[in-house]
Amino acid sequence: MKSIKPILTIFILFSILQSCKNKSQIEEANWFIGDWENASDEGSFREIWTKKNDSVYSGLSIVVIEQDTVFYENVSLEQKNDSVFYNVSVKGQNKDQAVSFYLTSSDNDKLVFENPNHDYPSKITYSKVSKDSIVAEIFGLKDGKKITESFPMSRKQ
Repeated sequence: MKSIKPILTIFILFSILQSCKNKSQIEEANWFIGDWENASDEGSFREIWTKKNDSVYSGLSIVVIEQDTVFYENVSLEQKNDSVFYNVSVKGQNKDQAVSFYLTSSDNDKLVFENPNHDYPSKITYSKVSKDSIVAEIFGLKDGKKITESFPMSRKQ
């Protein structure tokens, strides 16, 4: 019985170390957290992301032209078991219910969310260009045409 104790102890320590090494999928989006903006003469596009807890990030997307907020949406990234969802809700759209996009691929510099049942957008990506620069892109069908929109943003100081 004494010879099993060291083996059991080593196995438990190895298991603990392995579980600490495995990041949850949502942690791959830590670079996402912050206040991001693309300001131009036409207006300002801004996304503000905060970490609510270990499984939920909360976001707000805003478009301001002159002094008027012309568009805003509430967004969340949520880890549920082994899946991550990007949930978007816009007042007055989809009966004020969130539309969910499933994380289909991720690495340290890119997140890809898809919902093939949603016309526009059906795909949303976020790419980290540098620690102070990201690009959000949306893809889908709008009025029967394939559309891609790109939103480069810089970290707001």
